[in-house]
Amino acid sequence: MSSDDSGSAAVAVLGAIGVLLVLVVWLSALAVAMRAHLDATTAADAAALAAAPVTFLPFGAKGSPTDEAARFARLNGAHLVWCRCPLDQSFDSRTVEVRVTKSVDLPVLGMTEIEATGRAEFVPAALLEAG
Repeated sequence: MSSDDSGSAAVAVLGAIGVLLVLVVWLSALAVAMRAHLDATTAADAAALAAAPVTFLPFGAKGSPTDEAARFARLNGAHLVWCRCPLDQSFDSRTVEVRVTKSVDLPVLGMTEIEATGRAEFVPAALLEAG
């Protein structure tokens, strides 16, 4: 083997190692982002579920549906962006929708915000059936 061949082999090996390192960093960033998205989705669902019964004024909950959504988003490591949580005294069913963001530090890419939306339906008439 000539010195040119061993030099070429070394360059090829270094190139392969470089590609492998880029792939590992990319995959780790993807894994962190996917985990953050799952966490954000969990926070959004929890926020929507917490806010839904508070939209029914006779339910006796304290605070507003938006406050409850924000509290549960925060408890799950996220921040409430908005809440479509209209107050309603009727026994009609209603759907609550919230959007949250979760900050995540992605390898090499730095801090980014992951968004998720959660929905929950609340049927106050079902309270009359319980029992």
